[in-house]
Amino acid sequence: MSMADYNEKGNVQETAFGYTMSVIGGKWKLLILYLLSEKQPVRFNEMKRQIGPITFKILSSQLKELEADGMITRKEYPQVPPKVEYSLTPKAEDLLPVLEQLCEWGDRNRE
Repeated sequence: MSMADYNEKGNVQETAFGYTMSVIGGKWKLLILYLLSEKQPVRFNEMKRQIGPITFKILSSQLKELEADGMITRKEYPQVPPKVEYSLTPKAEDLLPVLEQLCEWGDRNRE
């Protein structure tokens, strides 16, 4: 975020940084994107198991938000029981180098 962008807008939420945080912010979205970057496609129940302490309702809402923002795709197979798989979109894959840098920062700075 450049200061000129912030000074021009006067509101950090209207900047590129604000947009980015609206798409990936929150407790679970980056974990979901990280999981999908490691293995895809991933089914809903498998994702729930791998993430751990997230409720089905919260996972579902986070996935819907990521899909609405164009970060993931949802593929539903017409069978019983229903089978749904999630994958990253090219827009999300463009974010992967940044996620990798965050992981490297964590490796360098965790105790």
